[in-house]
Amino acid sequence: MVEKLLDLALQAGAEAAEVFLSQSHTRPVYFEANRLKQLESVESDGLCLRLWKQGRPGLAVAYGDVDPRDLVDRAIAISSLNPPEDIELSPSSNINYPDIGREIPVDRLVQWGREAIDIVRSHYPEILCTAAWECEMETTRIANTYGLDASYTDTTLSSDFAAEWVRGDDFLSICDGQTQRDNLDPQELADKILLRLAWAQTNVSPPTGRVPILFTSKAADLLWGTVQSALNGKRAIEKSSPWCDRLGDRVLSSHLTLSQHPHLGPYSCPFDDEGIPTRPIVFIEDGVLQLFYTDRRIGKILGCGSTGNGFRPGLEGYPTPGLFNLIVGPGSGSLDDLISQLEDGLIVDEMLGGGGGLSGDFSINVALGYRIKNGRVIGRVKDTMVSGNVYTALRNVVRLGGDGIWNGSCYTPSIIVEGLSVTGRG
Repeated sequence: MVEKLLDLALQAGAEAAEVFLSQSHTRPVYFEANRLKQLESVESDGLCLRLWKQGRPGLAVAYGDVDPRDLVDRAIAISSLNPPEDIELSPSSNINYPDIGREIPVDRLVQWGREAIDIVRSHYPEILCTAAWECEMETTRIANTYGLDASYTDTTLSSDFAAEWVRGDDFLSICDGQTQRDNLDPQELADKILLRLAWAQTNVSPPTGRVPILFTSKAADLLWGTVQSALNGKRAIEKSSPWCDRLGDRVLSSHLTLSQHPHLGPYSCPFDDEGIPTRPIVFIEDGVLQLFYTDRRIGKILGCGSTGNGFRPGLEGYPTPGLFNLIVGPGSGSLDDLISQLEDGLIVDEMLGGGGGLSGDFSINVALGYRIKNGRVIGRVKDTMVSGNVYTALRNVVRLGGDGIWNGSCYTPSIIVEGLSVTGRG
């Protein structure tokens, strides 16, 4: 099908064409109210044809069964509506990358789910648990009329676990999860839930004003979304990034080093959605801005070339700069070590509301938070808000933990920051 589409595009008068193929097979296992509820097998098969006719780009997408001539006709029709542009395609390369990860049978996923639920309920029999355990296999292939043909298959395991605890008028929901390669650990996941249930035994008043805030590793990605936007080469060109003219300057705390490692972690990406090989890159080192990430078009404008970061927001979209496997360099010590450092502070573990966007300004409701007094957790806080600016917080880093985890394709440890405000009711 891929080769036929490329041939038909050239026969229809296109100067160049590219086919991007994405196939996935997911097998989720669902638990509800402590019991196995559902087993599923979900398949998705889609492809995108991108071509240029008389220099005008056109794009068409299809899912499932495809009529190749219809897809070419649609792309040609779209191209007639667009202005001419430079053709940005990767040169000839023919590489089949090795498959990464291994498939886990459904009965193992069911076993892991039951183990985690049994561990939590052995301590809290009244708890209601909801969970999903999943094995996802995704195949990506990209080919074009310049001779490029590259593909890989990636298999990832993930779990999401929620424990609901009703105590009179007080309702508590604690969520956590794992994203791993080859194996999931129900004991580790259950232990995280049990720790937070222990912290939530008592409701206490929150601290107020400017106090140190500890974002746990599962909540810290609130901060990194803003940083990723600021590192986007497209934002630098548009002058919308606050760092557009600050290459070589210290923009964050010297505690922070941010890099990209496409071949580490539970997700792999040997090439981007333009077929350019990905590579390890350091974007911020000891707080100093080193580089923006780019796709082919933005890299050409900046004069630095592509960093291998051209990704599609979806099959229907054109490649645009994006990050993959962002790693926040960890510090040292466990979560308990970080807690022991604070005389009075707030742990943010879950939140309602989005991040700061490119401006960095944000205000969130703390869905799950805890107060620290004299180096220990004294209880759960309710009706609490945190506000401030991400850039300000990340210039005032107190400490990074050594407890990094993967949140999607972002690896982050827990982090203590200052410069944010807390408001709440006692």
